[in-house]
Amino acid sequence: MTAKRPTPRRRVPTIDALVDGVRAGDRAMLGQAITLVESRRDDHRRRAQDLLARLLPYTGGAHRVGITGVPGVGKSTFVESIGVRLADAGHRVAVLAVDPSSAVSGGSILGDKTRMQRLSVHPGAFVRPSPTAGSLGGVARRTRESMLVCEAAGYDIVLVETVGVGQSETTVAGMVDMFVVLMLAGAGDELQGIKKGILEVADLIAINKADGDNVDAARRARREYASALHYVRPSSPSWTPPVVTCSAMTGDGLGELWDEVRAHRDALSATGELDAKRRAQRVTWMWAMIEDGLHRRFRAHPGVAAALEAAESGVRDGTTPATQAALDLLDAFTGE
Repeated sequence: MTAKRPTPRRRVPTIDALVDGVRAGDRAMLGQAITLVESRRDDHRRRAQDLLARLLPYTGGAHRVGITGVPGVGKSTFVESIGVRLADAGHRVAVLAVDPSSAVSGGSILGDKTRMQRLSVHPGAFVRPSPTAGSLGGVARRTRESMLVCEAAGYDIVLVETVGVGQSETTVAGMVDMFVVLMLAGAGDELQGIKKGILEVADLIAINKADGDNVDAARRARREYASALHYVRPSSPSWTPPVVTCSAMTGDGLGELWDEVRAHRDALSATGELDAKRRAQRVTWMWAMIEDGLHRRFRAHPGVAAALEAAESGVRDGTTPATQAALDLLDAFTGE
């Protein structure tokens, strides 16, 4: 009987190999670099930071665009259509998805990205869903870092897609140059579903599915959204958010929409606001990482772990004020 050969261990690339592979545009090395960035293992985190430090000088050249929208608006179809259009025009397009995962099932809200079949096989594109578990803060950290890796690999346009629910929208708006919000027409009162917070961070609103019998409804929705924006202070003094109509299915309006995206970049670049915005985003990112790291260390602290169950029980039962329990746990963490 022939002895079964042991399965050879997969060779882990060195940081030098990853840097060289990413800079050369090697898709396999790019995928491995992002996998390293996504890892939660402490040793991988340290290697990832070394990798990012080495790649940082080659980042910052991409146009970063966030895309969100209400459920059913056709985000994946839109991202694929605009992505293929840009890649066909000679751009290198990376698509990253911010997916904080289902709090109930733990599974991915976005699911896999096999719906983007044309874009995912395009030689000028790279499509990467986020990890399917973890807090929004953790996923946002990995998305930011993955964005830098893609830029170092030569991708000049990075599209960051969010599921369009809750805090993920404002989180993505805080890591991109421009934030595009997709909306639907003909779904009842168009304005009823708008959250003021989205309007405040939107740099462009696009009424999608403006095709067939829905064209007139899309035009009406465009007028209503444009009117609503008059009551919201723009996020930039250099830019008044436009409202456009488009169809991701037919491609109608996508060229005009991207013209607005370019005009936004030109307007903010001319005043120096784009550079200032990115500088502020980097500082905000630093503090977010500090908060994330403190939270992890706090939960892992032996003194906190020993007192946590009793503290939560007291707060739950109403015998201990939440503020007192928090102070006690903080004292356990600091040793005071």
